Amino acid sequence: MKIAISGKGGVGKTTLAGTLARLFARDGYNVLAIDADPSMNLGSAIGISQLPKPVIEHKDLIQERAGMPMGMFKMNPKVDDITQMCGCTGPDNVKLVVMGTIDSGGSGCMCPANAFVKALIRHVITREKDLVIMDMEAGIEHLGRATARGVDAMIAVVEPGMRSIETVERIMQLGKQIGITRYLAVINKSSEPGVVEERLKGMGIEVIGVIPYDKNLIEADLSGKAPVDVGGPAVEEMKKIKQRLQDMFEKDAVRAA
Repeated sequence: MKIAISGKGGVGKTTLAGTLARLFARDGYNVLAIDADPSMNLGSAIGISQLPKPVIEHKDLIQERAGMPMGMFKMNPKVDDITQMCGCTGPDNVKLVVMGTIDSGGSGCMCPANAFVKALIRHVITREKDLVIMDMEAGIEHLGRATARGVDAMIAVVEPGMRSIETVERIMQLGKQIGITRYLAVINKSSEPGVVEERLKGMGIEVIGVIPYDKNLIEADLSGKAPVDVGGPAVEEMKKIKQRLQDMFEKDAVRAA
């Protein structure tokens, strides 16, 4: 099962990604969480205080694997051992790999680094046997056409407001261009989700959960704890979302058998 979670910044996608990772792991899944958001907050949502060094900061390794003379670089560098080399293990045995932010200043290692990160994401989506949950930035820039075919679902986290809905529309348009076929949505921080839900359904996006505003999430953030370790109404709804996803993919497996 490979799940990519996206949405406009600040809508709660990292909280959902980290909580789902913990919940699936508690049910016995081998979970690999990928932080592909430049804000790099997935570790705290999982409950990992000592984050691993971002992949992008392993400059010597990237140059060795992806660099070539005269500014050229390899499009398919060796990455099959990177999740072990550059990751860490957190609560409930969730494995975390942090991608990091590629410097846009035009340094000499920028292109090898970009190729390296994309090759790593392609590997974890198409070759990794673990359940993979990716916390994406507000777009799908890291996903290529070959990678997208391995994504079982793109989940958009949406809050009330046109900017959030417009971001989902953009993600869906770009995703369709590279072959992503299943789009799901989670509505967050909404006491009256009806209007948003109707808009999403009109776009052909199934809503699999509505997370209520919950002060426990604020308390978890202030205390440096993972939401799943604090609990509350929001976490209870995320448990239901996790079960819906599990049921959905189990049905897919039965149909494919």
